[in-house]
Amino acid sequence: MRTRVIITMLALIGIFQFAGAQTIRDNSNVTIGKIERDGTVRNAGNIKIGSISSSGEIRNTGNILIGKIDSNGKVWNKNNSQLGSIDSDGTVKNASNIKIGKVESNGSVKNASNITIGKAENVSTKHAALFFFFGFFK
Repeated sequence: MRTRVIITMLALIGIFQFAGAQTIRDNSNVTIGKIERDGTVRNAGNIKIGSISSSGEIRNTGNILIGKIDSNGKVWNKNNSQLGSIDSDGTVKNASNIKIGKVESNGSVKNASNITIGKAENVSTKHAALFFFFGFFK
């Protein structure tokens, strides 16, 4: 019985660590930021630099709306001008509908030339694209 309890506890700890570990790395495998489960976005120094709400609103540290990603993957700036889109397969396009990169299902982030520019570990495709391609958190 005790062994079963310990195994269950270890499994739960692993699940919570996996769910909370949403790390973004550059192509040298250096952590450049993270997105927490509540949508808080932090830089490499663990300083809050913004947030993404469950409805897709993107806010800066002053809680000012700076953009939005809608349920169809379209990305908008604070003036409601479309910046681009993120397709369901992870392809990222600019406002002119030209491919500028892709977030692969394994978390690899590639530019338009198919060169790996980073990795988003356990981060949603949309959030990774916002971080790498639309400059909201630079």
